[in-house]
Amino acid sequence: LKFPDGTPVDAHAIKWSLDRVVRLQGDPNWLVSAFLEEAEVVDDLTIKIKLQNPVGFFPYLTAVTPWMPVSPNCYSPDGFDSDSTCGGLGPYKIVRWERDVEMELEANPDYPLEPPKWPSIIVRYFADATTMRLALENGEIDVAWKTLLPTDYVDLEANPNVNVIESPGAYIRYICLNATTPPFDDVRVKQAISLAIDRDEISDRVFLGTHQPLYSMVPLGMEGHIDAFPKRDLERAKALLKEAGFSEANPLEMDLWWTPTHYGDTEADVATVIKANLEETGMIKVNLQSAEWATYTDNFGPGVMPVFLLGWYPDYLDPDNYTWSFAHSEAADDLGIFYSNPEMDALLEAAQTETDMEKRMELYKQIQELWVTECPTIPFTQGSLYVVTQKNITGVTLAPYMLFPYFLLERTE
Repeated sequence: LKFPDGTPVDAHAIKWSLDRVVRLQGDPNWLVSAFLEEAEVVDDLTIKIKLQNPVGFFPYLTAVTPWMPVSPNCYSPDGFDSDSTCGGLGPYKIVRWERDVEMELEANPDYPLEPPKWPSIIVRYFADATTMRLALENGEIDVAWKTLLPTDYVDLEANPNVNVIESPGAYIRYICLNATTPPFDDVRVKQAISLAIDRDEISDRVFLGTHQPLYSMVPLGMEGHIDAFPKRDLERAKALLKEAGFSEANPLEMDLWWTPTHYGDTEADVATVIKANLEETGMIKVNLQSAEWATYTDNFGPGVMPVFLLGWYPDYLDPDNYTWSFAHSEAADDLGIFYSNPEMDALLEAAQTETDMEKRMELYKQIQELWVTECPTIPFTQGSLYVVTQKNITGVTLAPYMLFPYFLLERTE
């Protein structure tokens, strides 16, 4: 085995790659550094991985990008090159890349497994969904992926010239609440917000059925999921707000933050519907605030945003990836949530290190049940995956982990 530059893919390259991830401390290096104690070369074809603690989902981790080996002779050991075309060991190699314009891939002659069905792929980048849909309808592109608007999928379903392919997804949307900012340090207020949200309206009105209502941070279809959060109950929401000291004469005034472009053109509608849902209690007044993504994420650390919208694409398909980052005291600060609870920490740590799957799932049931009481975040929808192709394209395979294997695509003339 060898990388596109001819460097052998061996245990030395794997150790070098893992050590580099830890050393550079780039995001998301924690997928390695939080678990790896040491990587030791036994011989050219054997590497010994020593973990800091047992990890109940370790095989899933080894499939994520930071664990994938790269060439020590092509990548810098000391820095990042965000425009690198070095690539790794895969069915294709990168021939050309112009940032935010397009990338050209060519079949890798040194790939040891079955070669890709199509010898070359050009990946084009689009600034907005409208332009991408137009390119598809004009026959300029063969595949439209990530992401058209919900209205586009509805319209294109009726277009006889294209295929619309849907698959279950593991992408979730949720509200984050800064647990150190009053009154969101009061669980009654957070629970009231959860009870006031109309998840069905968000799914149907904003996402036109391309999302489903979600009642847990662990997504539908994943082992361990339970519908933990209760359905909408305005009367119960009002009662909790009243207990917390609010009324129609003394409403809770709050800012709800959202970001205009990162999640697409539907995000303004999501924020507007949630605002209307909360104000329907008669005890909450919502001011919508927005910031572009770079500023939005910069706001996490200082805790500028008391309540804000986020989405999560999985790093690995395990309940740990949907819970630890938001609710463990060592991780929640990074997302501007600042939540800390020793009981939650203990449950998350036990679930992460437990290797008996049945015991792990029982722990995640307890975690989800505690989540409803504590509300570090409030989940509201889960999105499906969609790809739209020309009629002569086959081999589309979608998996919940959000990656699209180009090497299976075929085109008939």
